[in-house]
Parts: sequence; C-alpha cells; structure tokens
Amino acid sequence: MREIREERGLTQERLAELVDVTRQTILFLEKGKYNPSLRLAWSIAQVFGRPIEEVFSFDDERGPG
Repeated sequence: MREIREERGLTQERLAELVDVTRQTILFLEKGKYNPSLRLAWSIAQVFGRPIEEVFSFDDERGPG
C-alpha cells in the first residue's frame, strides 16, 4: 500500500483525509498492524484507482499485506 500511495504522491495524512480515518490508521495499515474493514479497503482502493486485490493481499500467517 505504501508504494502505491507514494506513486500517487499522497502523504499518509492526505490519504487519511480522503478516506476519513486518522494518519495513525494509515501508518498501522502500511506496517501490517491493522486489518482494514471491507469499507476502508474499498475506499483506499478507490482513491488509488485500483482493485482491492492490487492494494491488499492476505497471507494466513501474516494477515493483510
């Protein structure tokens, strides 16, 4: 997610504003410490203009990646 965000020229703060969460939520998502709700995952994918599957992946051992 971080790579896509940076490709889009977005800061964590700006992405957080666009999807109505805190910057800390974006930070935790990028570090793999937080699993997004489906609604949040969809919102982030929409901001990036990509399918959810390109932004988030799931590994049973690690969680979302």
